[in-house]
Amino acid sequence: MPLLLDLFLTFLKIGAVSFGGGYAMIPMLTDEVLAHGWLTDAELMNFIAVSESTPGPIAINMATFVGASQGGILGAFLATVGVVLPAFIIILIVASSIKGLLQFAGVKGFLSGVRPVVVGLIISTGVLLFISVVLGYTKISEPLDFDYKALVIFALCAVVYFVYKFIRKKSISPILLIVLSALLGMLMYGVFY
Repeated sequence: MPLLLDLFLTFLKIGAVSFGGGYAMIPMLTDEVLAHGWLTDAELMNFIAVSESTPGPIAINMATFVGASQGGILGAFLATVGVVLPAFIIILIVASSIKGLLQFAGVKGFLSGVRPVVVGLIISTGVLLFISVVLGYTKISEPLDFDYKALVIFALCAVVYFVYKFIRKKSISPILLIVLSALLGMLMYGVFY
């Protein structure tokens, strides 16, 4: 199958069967990208970090980055359209009949069942990212490669978050935490040297 068609169909599948938004898509996106050999584990982690720190939904950013890395501008466009198209079609259908749909017990049951799964997917993504980045654990056959610098950055950001929340009685902006973690990363990994 030609690469561009494969990019489009892969991201169409991810967009069609992933519920719960971008973070819930990361496990499936990871499996697909690694299975196709489009990126290595390390490259994928970097793409996820960049996708989280750039404006826009993470799933769209990931599709665009992976598509661009494999197929240039056209690859980025096709992967992005592929991941967005299912949600776009579903939202059009739901928006046209939302009031009628919410009256059915089956729809309420579906939504009640999907919510815990989405929370689980988001938590598992966070845990997997933490294990991969801090512990350096990517494959069972490889030893752990503990990264104390990543743990220090994580801990400092967590302290800033909780201190700010305790003092100000509201959450700190995620953008400020991203900027703080980027600056700490540049400092600790030697960019300023």
